[in-house]
Amino acid sequence: MRLYGAVAASSFRRYATYRVATAAGVFTNTVFGFILAYTFIALWSIRPHLGGYDQAQALTFVWTSQAMLAAAALLGGGFQQELQERIRTGDIAIDLYRPADLQLWWLASDLGRAAFQLLGRGLVPLAVGALCFDLALPSSPLVWLAFLASVLLGLLVGFAVRYLVALTSFWLLDGAGVDMVSGLLCLFFSGSLLPLTVFPGAFGDVARMLPWSAMLQVPVDVLLGVNSGAGLAGSFAFQGCWALVLLAAGRLLQGLATRKVVVQGG
Repeated sequence: MRLYGAVAASSFRRYATYRVATAAGVFTNTVFGFILAYTFIALWSIRPHLGGYDQAQALTFVWTSQAMLAAAALLGGGFQQELQERIRTGDIAIDLYRPADLQLWWLASDLGRAAFQLLGRGLVPLAVGALCFDLALPSSPLVWLAFLASVLLGLLVGFAVRYLVALTSFWLLDGAGVDMVSGLLCLFFSGSLLPLTVFPGAFGDVARMLPWSAMLQVPVDVLLGVNSGAGLAGSFAFQGCWALVLLAAGRLLQGLATRKVVVQGG
C-alpha cells in the first residue's frame, strides 16, 4: 500500500505544478457558478421548492457542483485519455510489466489528482459562492465529514466508470467516440446540469439509480442534509455497491484485455 500512497502523492504534486492552469480553472468555475446561480434564481423564483429544494439549497447545489466539477472529472480529464494513449501506442506493456496492479496504480494516481483538484480548484469557488449568495451550508462538522466520505465514494465510482471506458481502447484503439458518449451521460445523469430530483416520474427514478448520480447528486444531498439517518446509510450503501460492482467489472475487463495483449504478442 505504500507504493500506491507514493503514486497518489506523486500525482498530487504533478497537478500542483500547473499553477496557471489551476488559476484559470478556478476563474472558469467561479464565472460559470455565477451564471448557473442566477439561472437557478430565475427558475426557483418561478417554481419554489422545485425538486424538493428551496432557493438556498438550489444555490448550494450549484456552488458545490462547481467545487466538485474538476475533482470528479465530470467534464472529462484525469487519467482516462492518458491510459487510452498508452494502450494505442503500446506503452501499456510497460505498465503491465510493473510489479503493481494496473487498476490500483491508476486509481491511486486518480485519487491524488482528485485531492488536488478538490483543494486547488474547489475551495475558492465554494467560498465565493458562500460570500455572494445565501447558501444552505451545514454548521455541523459531522455533516461535513459525511459529505467528504460521500465524495470519496463518488470518486471511486467515477474512476471505475472511466476505467471501463479507457479499457475499451484495447479493442477500439481510438476511444474518442466512447469518451464522447460517456461524457454526455456523465454530464446529464450526474446532476451537474440540473439536480436529478427535478426529473419527474419513472425517468427521474431511473436517473437517480444510475451510477452517475453517485458522483455528484448523492454527495450534494448528503451535504444538504437531504440524506440523513437511515437515508445517509442508504446513500453510502448505494455508492459503495456501485463502486464495488464497477471496480469488479473493471477487474474482469482488465483480465480479458491482458490476455488479448499476451495473445497478440504485446
